[in-house]
Amino acid sequence: MKTGAIVYITGVENLGAEFNLEHAVKRLDLNADRVEVVSKDIGHFDVMDAWWMLIVKGVKSVVCLMAEVIGNSELRLTGRQLRLCG
Repeated sequence: MKTGAIVYITGVENLGAEFNLEHAVKRLDLNADRVEVVSKDIGHFDVMDAWWMLIVKGVKSVVCLMAEVIGNSELRLTGRQLRLCG
């Protein structure tokens, strides 16, 4: 069964052009086959859009994790987790 994670980035006015989202998400070391990101500036606009993208790609178990930007270069999970399906 494929697993997926949605990283919801909170508390950011805007992510600068120098922010490397792919690198920051990889450093989170999530145990998921696919990861989608929701933020105001980068990634999906809302959780439903990211969730739909994962479901369409065959993911059966999805969790939504909240993260905040640290130092405009990395992400830190806030500890809140919501299981969406699976």
